[in-house]
Amino acid sequence: MLAAYDALMARLVAASEADAILVGDSVAMVVHGFPSTVHATIEMMRTHVAAVRRGAPEMLVVADMPFISARRGKVAATDAAGALMQAGATAVKIEGVRGHEEVVAHLVESGIPVMGHLGLTPQSVHQLGGYRLQGRGAADAERLREDARRLEELGAFAIVLECVPAELAAGITAERSIPTIGIGAGAGTAGQVLVVSDLLGLDPRFQPRFARRYVEGHELIQDAINRFARDVRAATFPAREEVLA
Repeated sequence: MLAAYDALMARLVAASEADAILVGDSVAMVVHGFPSTVHATIEMMRTHVAAVRRGAPEMLVVADMPFISARRGKVAATDAAGALMQAGATAVKIEGVRGHEEVVAHLVESGIPVMGHLGLTPQSVHQLGGYRLQGRGAADAERLREDARRLEELGAFAIVLECVPAELAAGITAERSIPTIGIGAGAGTAGQVLVVSDLLGLDPRFQPRFARRYVEGHELIQDAINRFARDVRAATFPAREEVLA
């Protein structure tokens, strides 16, 4: 699974061997430059879901329910999830489970597929004390196991496990009958998710340990821009064959 936010990147992912696209609330940071995911809104998410769907009309597209949207009760959460589905999402992803079990169950009963998200939940990063590994102690690990069990009982079709110990993630994966998608949780999960700009190395300032770069994209792009600038200044672009009339 790759997190992508626009039609062009979605089209490239759809033409690849990837299985699914996540339109994550990380769009607030990656595309809009905000310091955290809490700045994502339903309107922002709808815009990017629609763009991704236009670029990848046949792909499985999962959309994040943005900050607080799952905590406003069943009616408000259903309206928010419905808006994302109408924009083109195949399913929605909700962080955590405690305190909004009724919402998860209600969405599933309403025909809206729900993916869970446990471990490091970025919308709660201030409460968690920052971006740090979750589930290290025995009590915290047991809580994550119980939350995963509860999500499956409520009807979630998959669970993202973010920044949890690899052994714990593998254990949860073995215990549950629904797939797990890891991010910074080791190779023992059923799948993995990366933000496509991290995979492509587009931001040289940002390289979390768990995000493998498959190409130094920022270097390729910078080089191409510099070559364009030099060609323009040297009057070698456009060439005769590139002139329309």
